[in-house]
Amino acid sequence: MRSNNPVLNRLDETGRLEARVLGARDVEPMTVDDVVVRTVGLLLVTGVAAAVSWAVIPDAVWLGAALAGSALASIALVLVISLRGITNPVPIVGYALLQGLLLGVASRTFEQVYPGIVVQAVAGTFGVFLGMAALYRARIIRATPRLARLVIGTLLGIAVLSVVNLVSYLISGRPGLEVYSASGEVGWLPYAFSVVAIIAGAFSFILDFDLVERSVRDGRPRRYAWLSAFGLLTGLVFLYWQLLRLLSYLRR
Repeated sequence: MRSNNPVLNRLDETGRLEARVLGARDVEPMTVDDVVVRTVGLLLVTGVAAAVSWAVIPDAVWLGAALAGSALASIALVLVISLRGITNPVPIVGYALLQGLLLGVASRTFEQVYPGIVVQAVAGTFGVFLGMAALYRARIIRATPRLARLVIGTLLGIAVLSVVNLVSYLISGRPGLEVYSASGEVGWLPYAFSVVAIIAGAFSFILDFDLVERSVRDGRPRRYAWLSAFGLLTGLVFLYWQLLRLLSYLRR
């Protein structure tokens, strides 16, 4: 079964061949603890970078363009790491730093308009993550082929529409499916888009947990734990953005 996450898809495809010859080589296999430690480490890097950017980077007229450019750079970095199956921690930590800088400045902007919204978004993100982990562990929700196809198709559509919408916004200044400003009127379409994205993001964790579990069981090399952690980080960041945006819509 393939994951919705292209990072973990790459893990599933590229790591399978290495796992077959692992027994003949002195290569340490990855464990769940390896994935957990690296995921927590990347989250700490993201959190520290966000705190620094929140406190240090000043407001400026060019801030909106800088945020949009950083968002596009983050998308490009995700594609490079995932499509090439990079397991080197340097670019992966670099992505965490870039996302932290972006999250810190954007979160401060929303917090200034809607006090308390950042805490709500963070709590919601980890609440959803832990809730889906509990449902997966209890086997209440299983990673079936039908669920995989549905989540994959939905998230691919969201990714394409988000990039097109961002580029259109940079050219025309019209938000469309996603409203990038912290204030202003919001129609029904951005609400619907955010809700669908949050639901798809939540169910994506089920597929990711399943793929990591099978990767450990198949004995894939330990270095792939970095790629697994990177995939989970991208899911958490995606979910945080969607929750932050939806909460801002609800408080306008």
